[in-house]
Amino acid sequence: MYIYPAIDLYGGKAVRLFKGDYDQMTVYSDDPVSVSKDFAAAGASHIHLVDLEGAKIGKPANLDTIRAIVETTGLFAEVGGGIRDMETVDSYLSIGVSQVILGTAAVKDPDFLHAALQKYGEKIAVGVDLKDGFVAIKGWMETSDLKAEEFFEKMQKSGVKTIICTDISRDGAMKGTNRALYRALSEKFDIDLIASGGVSSMEDVMALADMKLHGAIIGKAYYIGAIDLKQAVEAAT
Repeated sequence: MYIYPAIDLYGGKAVRLFKGDYDQMTVYSDDPVSVSKDFAAAGASHIHLVDLEGAKIGKPANLDTIRAIVETTGLFAEVGGGIRDMETVDSYLSIGVSQVILGTAAVKDPDFLHAALQKYGEKIAVGVDLKDGFVAIKGWMETSDLKAEEFFEKMQKSGVKTIICTDISRDGAMKGTNRALYRALSEKFDIDLIASGGVSSMEDVMALADMKLHGAIIGKAYYIGAIDLKQAVEAAT
């Protein structure tokens, strides 16, 4: 299992939201590139980047910072947040991003998802954010009427290979990840599943690795020192 340490970007800074609430934002670093170097030094091979402004306004707002992170570290970088047209997909992949994550667009615009998959294949991942079992969109500000399993079924039929699944109720709350959710999804669907939200301890990391998930995203737990990234990377491999 790959460990994806996360940097959420807002105003060129590394931040974290509590349960997706933009009014509950903590700034962890004014220098995200330096943070990404620390990830690489700890042995991480992958990184999860989210343009929170992009998710809110629907277009990229931290492209230069993301380019600098990719060029400096050489890590496998997946990027999400406000990617709703092919021009944005093209822009990210042209600067060396390894995988682009479609969120709201995967729910609202199946034609765009299909076109992106046709053009870029496995470089297109889908991010699904769950709120009370339903898919949330637009930077978690709206909830759709689509249930988690319905969404996974649709994505699998569409040819999506990778899904990043976040349980909003656990995100940033340091209450542990939703192991039951990820176990059920990983057993039912033939998809590279990346767990996100509430990965708070080495016990979480080891439990997810035992499920043979494709990846786990670590955010707040890294920044507050609850998880040692080097230990997590070693435990997951």
